[in-house]
Amino acid sequence: MTRRGQPTAGPIDPGDLARHYTRFRVTERILLTGHSHQAWPDVGFEAQQRAWLDAAEHVDDKWSRAFAVADEVRSGFRRLLDDPDGHIALGQNTHELVTRFLSALPLRERPRLVATDGEFHTVRRQLGRLQEEGIEVVTVSAAAGVAERLAAAVDDRTAAVLVSSVLFHDARIVNGLEIVAEACARFGAELLVDAYHSLAAVPFSVREMGLDGAFVVGGGYKYCQLGEGNCFLRFPEKCALRPVLTGWFAEFGALAGVTAADRSEQPSRPTLYGGAHSRFAGATYDPASHYRAAAVFDFFREQGLTPDRLRASGLAQIRRLATAVDALDLDPSVLSRDRSVSLERKGGFLALETPFAGEVACSLRGRGVYADHRGTLLRLGPAPYVADAQLDEAVAALREVARYFEAGRASG
Repeated sequence: MTRRGQPTAGPIDPGDLARHYTRFRVTERILLTGHSHQAWPDVGFEAQQRAWLDAAEHVDDKWSRAFAVADEVRSGFRRLLDDPDGHIALGQNTHELVTRFLSALPLRERPRLVATDGEFHTVRRQLGRLQEEGIEVVTVSAAAGVAERLAAAVDDRTAAVLVSSVLFHDARIVNGLEIVAEACARFGAELLVDAYHSLAAVPFSVREMGLDGAFVVGGGYKYCQLGEGNCFLRFPEKCALRPVLTGWFAEFGALAGVTAADRSEQPSRPTLYGGAHSRFAGATYDPASHYRAAAVFDFFREQGLTPDRLRASGLAQIRRLATAVDALDLDPSVLSRDRSVSLERKGGFLALETPFAGEVACSLRGRGVYADHRGTLLRLGPAPYVADAQLDEAVAALREVARYFEAGRASG
C-alpha cells in the first residue's frame, strides 16, 4: 500500500489492491465486466454515507460542500484528460451532455453531422432521430482508416463530427483524431470525441492529441470505478456556444449584476450564460455520486493508479487471456477472436466472436465468471484487482462452456 501523495511505480499487485474492494467481493467471484462496470473500492461506500450525513447536518447549506466536491471531480477528470485549460461540465449521463452539445450547434445554417457506424447507442440513436427530423447525418465506416474518412466527409455545411477514441463494440483504438480536428478547424465545424472507453484504460491527452479545440465526453461508470451519475463534457476554454437545452445552473455567475428590473425584462433579453464550466451546466442533481467519485479519485492517487500503470496492467491481463483462449484451439465457428488488429491497438477488453455470445455469458455466470456480450461478441474485461489465477480460472470455465457448444455443433 502507498501513503497519500506517494504513488508507486511498477506493476500493480492485484492481491494487495483487492483488499480495498471487500463489498464487491472481488476475490470471491471473477468479475470480467471491467469495460462495463468495474467494482467500486470501499471508500466509495463511506463517501456515499458522508453525502447523506452532510445533507442531514447542513440541510440546504449542504450545497457549498457539494459544489466543492464537484470541483474535485472536475479535477479528477481533468487529470485523466491531461487537460489543464478546458472547462468541465458535469452530468448524470453522457446523453444529457451530448444533447446539450447538439442543441448548441448552428444546425439551421450547417444542417450536417458526421459520425461513424461504431458509435455507442447514445450517439447512434440520437443522430438517427435527428435524421428523421431533416438533419443530414453522414455515417462513415469505423474500419481501419476511419480518421481519414471522417476528415474527408467534413465540409462547410458540417456542424460537427462525433467519434469515439476507443470503439465500444470491439475495443479498437481510433488513431489519427488530430486529422479530424484539423479538418473541423479548417471548415469551422465542432469535434466531439467520446472518450468513455479510454479513461483509466488507455492514456488520453487532450494536449498531445491536438484536441485543445475539441469537445470530449465520457464518464466514470466503467474503468474509473466511480459508479453511476458521474459523466462530463469537456469544452474549449474560449467556447461561446449557447446550448438550447440549458439548466438554471448555467446562469451561475451571469446573474451577479442582474437587477430585479432586468429580470422583469427577461423575455426581451437574450438568455444569459455563466462563465467557465457553467455554460453547459444542467440543474439540481443528486450530489451523492460526486462524493463517491471524489473519494475514488483520491483512492486512485493514493494507490498510484495512473493511466500508464493501469494501461500496462490491463494490457498484460488481456494478453494473458488472449494467449490462453488461443491455446484452447476451439472450433472457430463456435468461438474465435480477430487477430487482424494487435492487442496493443485495442482498449481495455478482449472481444471474442461467437454466435452463442448470450448463452456463453449466461453459462459463465453460473460458474462464477461475470462477462457480458454485444450481439455475437463475448467481451472479457479485466480490472486491476483481478488476479492472474482468476483469469486462468475464467478461461478454464470458458473451455467447458465452449466444448458444450462444440459438441452440439458436432451432433447437429
